[in-house]
Amino acid sequence: MNDSHDLRLIIESRIPVIIIETWEERRALALLTKLGIQQGLPVFSWSVSDGLRRADFDQAANQPLTAEPQAALKHIRSSGTAGLYALCDFHPYLNDEPRNIRLIKEIAMQAEDSGQSLIFISHAFSIPSEFKRHSARFNLSMPEDHKLRAAIYKEAQSFSSSTGRKVKTDRDALDKLISNLRGLPLDDARKLARGAIFQDGAITHSDLSSVNKAKFELLDMDGVLSFEYDTENFANVGGLSKFKDWLSKRELAFQQGGADSPKGIMLVGVQGGGKSLAAKAVAGLWGMPLLRMDMGALYNKFFGESERNVREALKLAETMAPCVLWIDEIEKGIGSDDHDGGTSKRILATLLTWMAERQHAVFVVATANDIQSLPPELIRKGRLDEVFFVDLPSDAVRQQIFAIHLEKRAYPLANFRCAELSAASPGFTGAEIEQAIVAARYSAKARNEDLCTAHILAEIDATVPLSVTMSERLDALRAWCQTRAVAAD
Repeated sequence: MNDSHDLRLIIESRIPVIIIETWEERRALALLTKLGIQQGLPVFSWSVSDGLRRADFDQAANQPLTAEPQAALKHIRSSGTAGLYALCDFHPYLNDEPRNIRLIKEIAMQAEDSGQSLIFISHAFSIPSEFKRHSARFNLSMPEDHKLRAAIYKEAQSFSSSTGRKVKTDRDALDKLISNLRGLPLDDARKLARGAIFQDGAITHSDLSSVNKAKFELLDMDGVLSFEYDTENFANVGGLSKFKDWLSKRELAFQQGGADSPKGIMLVGVQGGGKSLAAKAVAGLWGMPLLRMDMGALYNKFFGESERNVREALKLAETMAPCVLWIDEIEKGIGSDDHDGGTSKRILATLLTWMAERQHAVFVVATANDIQSLPPELIRKGRLDEVFFVDLPSDAVRQQIFAIHLEKRAYPLANFRCAELSAASPGFTGAEIEQAIVAARYSAKARNEDLCTAHILAEIDATVPLSVTMSERLDALRAWCQTRAVAAD
């Protein structure tokens, strides 16, 4: 992508207001200065700290009395001087400031005659409706792979110069680091590469996880998306044999991409049945970062902001690609609801459009407790590859789960009768099995005794599982999934 060429086309089209959302303010100003020189136009910059000044002259003085936003806009309007006017971090001065909005609109309306272009440079900018029709957005391109590689080599040379040691790496680790740095501005990519190199003088696969964490923090989504730092190893998921087999057959196809690359799956089942653990395990099995979308955090009291949150979250997921996007309890965000002013329908439309058009390697894992509340257009084949039903664990799987949680807490399995524990807990979910062990540990500690099978059996006997208290809902879910979903185990 040629930023200079594309931005010049927008300016030459006489669009008077241009929005550049970026953290790279210096890069945007340098690009505008270059275009101004090429086209013989003066370039001005404004900030609340410096006021209005020529950006294309190093020694240019500030224009007096233009630090206040309204004063700067009035000066631009009254001067009538053709040129490019870059206004940095102007977005706070549009909220509840109708005079500023009106001044911008007046400058835009006279731009055909004045030859003035207002360029707003901010990390985020919502265009007021008053001058939206006079506006266009421009996005700075992200660095290509060869530029990222050059930046890494430069940091490696810097390390060698300062330490006298060569950076150790291999081609696969270097290629994966470049892949993980995609979607970041060059300065940020260089910082993360520097951190990976200077930590131990090497670029290895062990660096990739920390790079992904740091990358996500740089692209923070304010709680809409969260980075799952500890993806479970698939060995720690009891049962789900058919689901595991399905994933193993498609891992290579997802990594290679293409028209037939897997898109995602839906996991349905009772609460605590292991859906969330399975979602984490997909990322662990495939060795990819896992992002969790909080459907509750998507909603915003301001009209239109919920849909924007969805778009920004999906855009961030694409920036983190290849990755797994876990949409937890998806029915809370897009289930049928006639009392939310149509927000859930707009969120659904945004999500469906993205699922149909996405070009990036983002594998969706949606989990749901109440699938019957979901619209059919979401769960049909083509949107997602498969719907899996996670039923209550069988006797054999319950034995696995007891063993997993006891070993997780460093208890020797030889001291416990897992078959007897499993036989005593029909209808228990994985979460209920874990809580029985946790409660039994407290009981044993209170009696100053070592944990044993009897303590756990006592807690099992005192527990009423969800399969009993919600038996009618579970029966209905099983009936729905019998012909519409694939058993995960």
